[in-house]
Amino acid sequence: MTELVAGKRAVVTGGANGIGAGIVRALANAGAARGVVLDLESAIGNTSPPEGWAEIPVDLRDDESTSAAFASVRERLGTIDILVAAAGIVPLWTGVGSVDLDEWDEVFRVNARGVLTSLRESLPAMPDDGAIVVIASQNAWRGNPNLASYVASKHAVLGIVRSAALELGPRGIRVNAVAPGSVATEAYRSRLERRQAEGGLPVHEALERDARTTALQRLATVDDVANGVLFLASGLASGITGHLLPVGPGVA
Repeated sequence: MTELVAGKRAVVTGGANGIGAGIVRALANAGAARGVVLDLESAIGNTSPPEGWAEIPVDLRDDESTSAAFASVRERLGTIDILVAAAGIVPLWTGVGSVDLDEWDEVFRVNARGVLTSLRESLPAMPDDGAIVVIASQNAWRGNPNLASYVASKHAVLGIVRSAALELGPRGIRVNAVAPGSVATEAYRSRLERRQAEGGLPVHEALERDARTTALQRLATVDDVANGVLFLASGLASGITGHLLPVGPGVA
């Protein structure tokens, strides 16, 4: 396991916290001795990157910021063997009859356009055996009440992955996605706390309810997701592209 991506140079968007930070750790532990964490400036510094990894601030909502950040990445790394597009946002619960269109655009700008621009900016530095892994969601194939903008953005992400896989396959570049179920990150707990304040279940009851919907009676962990990403980024998945890998303890 420690040599799965030995010598590879990696970039992780949204890599300063939560699932993204777990992915950075997994890649570094598996041999990616050089890499870059891309995240909002306000998130940079929340955790220390592994030795050999740098942090570069980026706002994926801003095309100029994205272009400048990836230019710095290319200058620092030379090549990008692995891109993990993990940056994303989850809006507040809103029914389809009350959707704020500015918020809708914001969700798509980060979750869908941010993935597309990350791919576009990485390709000039990606060798022909490169690997791209995008963090999608179980909502890439199923709906969720009161989260239409998020669900639609993750459906769009899956479309980007499948289209890019067909386009880049002749170069030997693989493009896949990981679809986590609910993961009890700080961000997820914060959303449950907001829902509790709006009359929803207490956080611990909501987490227990989510766990009961799975075959293993537990939520997915950050490490579960990171291991899925590591598999798809490594040579173990050399014959896999255009696929969505669900990561979760199964649907009951």
